[in-house]
This record gives sequence, C-alpha cells and structure tokens, in this order.
Amino acid sequence: MPGKQGSSMELTELRGQLDEIDQQIVALYEKRMEICSQVADYKIETGKKVFDRAREQEKIRSVRALTHNDFNSTGVEELFEQIMSMSRKLQYQKLTAEGTSGKLPFIEVEDLDRLHARVVFQGAEGAYSQAAMQKFFGEKVHSFHVDTFRDAMGAIEDGSADYAVLPIENSTAGIVSEIYDLLTEYENYIVGEQIIKIEHCLIVLPGTKTEEIRTVYSHPQSLMQSARFLSEHADWQQVGMKNNAFAVRKIAEDKDHTEAAIASEYAAKYYGMEVLQKGINQSDTNSTRFIIVTNQKIFLKKANKISICLEVQHEAGSLYHVLSHFIYNHLNMTKIESRPIEDRNWEYRFFIDFEGNLADSAVKNALRGLREETRQLKILGNY
Repeated sequence: MPGKQGSSMELTELRGQLDEIDQQIVALYEKRMEICSQVADYKIETGKKVFDRAREQEKIRSVRALTHNDFNSTGVEELFEQIMSMSRKLQYQKLTAEGTSGKLPFIEVEDLDRLHARVVFQGAEGAYSQAAMQKFFGEKVHSFHVDTFRDAMGAIEDGSADYAVLPIENSTAGIVSEIYDLLTEYENYIVGEQIIKIEHCLIVLPGTKTEEIRTVYSHPQSLMQSARFLSEHADWQQVGMKNNAFAVRKIAEDKDHTEAAIASEYAAKYYGMEVLQKGINQSDTNSTRFIIVTNQKIFLKKANKISICLEVQHEAGSLYHVLSHFIYNHLNMTKIESRPIEDRNWEYRFFIDFEGNLADSAVKNALRGLREETRQLKILGNY
C-alpha cells in the first residue's frame, strides 16, 4: 500500500506542475492577443490585409524547428495554427467594429414585388414547381414554364423573367445537384424558399378502373418512391418521363384507359384527370424544398438563412479552419454539401447554409474572414 500512496502523491505533484505551466500558457496567450490587437490597429490605419499566408507558413516552419522530436513538431504546428487562427479572428472582429469590414453588394428590401413579378418554372403546367410558385407568389402570378433548369436560369439572365422557382432538395432523394452547379455558373441569387409536401397519386382518365391499367408514366424518381405500391402491380409497364406533369399531360392527350400516371393531386386537377389512389409513395413525410431565384442582389430585412459556396486550398485542414469562422462568430451552420469542381480532379466546391442576416455584425465578420481565407467565395443569397 505505501507504494500506491507514493504514486498518488507523485501524480498530484505532477498535476500541480501542469497547473503552473497552464497558468503561464494562459498569461502568455492573453499577452499575445493584446499584441495582435495592436497589429489590428496598424492594419486598420494602413489597409493591410489580415491574412498573410507566407508569413504564417514561415512562422510554422520556425516553431517546428524549436522542437526536439517529430511528435512535438506536429503538435506545435497544430497548436500554432490554432493560435494564429484565433489571432486573425480577433483582428477581423476589430476591423468590423471599426466599420472597415466593407459593404456587401446586397441591398436590403422590405418585401418582394409579388404582384407584378414575372416568374418562370421548369416543367409543364401541373408540376410541383408550379404548385410551389403559386404558394409563394399567389395563384394570380404572371408565369410561364420552360423545359430545363438551365432554361429557367437563362430566362432570368435575359430579362424575360424576374424570378425562377427551382427544386433544390428532396427530403428522401437528397439534393438536386444540377441546381447547385447552376448557382455557381449564373449570377443569380436566392431570395426565398418554399417547401412542398410530396404526395404521389395514381392518376387516370375519369372512369378508368384499376384492372384496366397496363402502363404507368412518371419521373424515374417518383416511380422509385412508389416502388412498394407498384410491386403489387408487377404486370404494369413502368415508363420514365422527364417530369410528373408531363406524364399526366400525356395520359390526358392519349385518352387511353390503359394508361396511368404518378403525380400530384394538383396535376390531376389541372388536367381534369381522376385520382384513383392518394399517397402511394412510401414516405408520408416526403417534401421538396424549392428556392426562389433572381438576378438582383437583394435580401429581405427579415431574412434569417444565408447560403454560400466556397473553394478552399487543396491541403490538409483547410476546410476545418474555414468552418471555425462559424464557431467563433456563434453562427449555426445548418447544412454543408460538396460538389466536384470541373476539370480539377478530386477537388470540391462546398455549399453551406447557416442562420443569420447580412446586416448582422457577426455575419459580416464571418464573411470577411471567409473571403480572405478561401480561394473563392460567393454569397448565394439571404432569405
């Protein structure tokens, strides 16, 4: 037992020594941050950028050289990366507080002009996109439809539409990757969103009986989401269509009682068709999020969600350091997605949603840091 007591006393003594060292570390850290604050004052006066990659890389090399083994060398590198990151964030905060954070090229507005808006949606009349548009803008909205998502983006660019309504995410199928890519390609911005519950229905010509059906038309995704129901009718031929509304339009035009479509009740009503069965998709919580896009850099005064996309240096830890800007500014990040960058193998563009308004100082501070420390940053919208 004496040996155990001696070991316990020795451990207590070692912990005491660690406590003394930690006190010194904290005191030195605070002293360092005081000097960093003075550096920020200098940069405010001179307009010098906060982030100096060459200077930081030289600092890392010098502190690594002071260590005596590889483990400590790696540890010191990680430690000083964190210390310098915290130093930059202090400087960004001071720059923002001094009003030198720069103005974002977005104009705050009270509301969108929904009454006179010209709105484009992808698909045919009766599509979920049209339902989302009417729920957001009202049933009397001035609208037209196009065949592709790219056509919708182009309609805003050439001025034939003020807004486009585009699906960006489904709760079961995930993101619509093409929309993410188009948001980076076009100078269009998100100003709103609308969530529509997806309830697939079996739609037929009025008077058609279930036993008459031989072929069912729908978008491949909708056919997949209704697989359990369709498995009970294995003799039906399944035919994929570009859009659910196109499928309903086809059976309306064909006037064939052996044909059916899987689409929304909204589409059935639009084309005067009959709903044989509702809710044939597996999930009763399935919904799609649509975004409202315009070519104007505006945001609503009450907006509380921001979407951005960014590219980081293709090196270890770069994304980790970028995400720390949300933590230090107490911003809640709600989503992150990645998309491959064309012509650059194994490099990715990141899409991030977080809570906030472009008028908030914390948001301005985070965006300033992100802009300085990323390879490319685009604000996709505040809505």
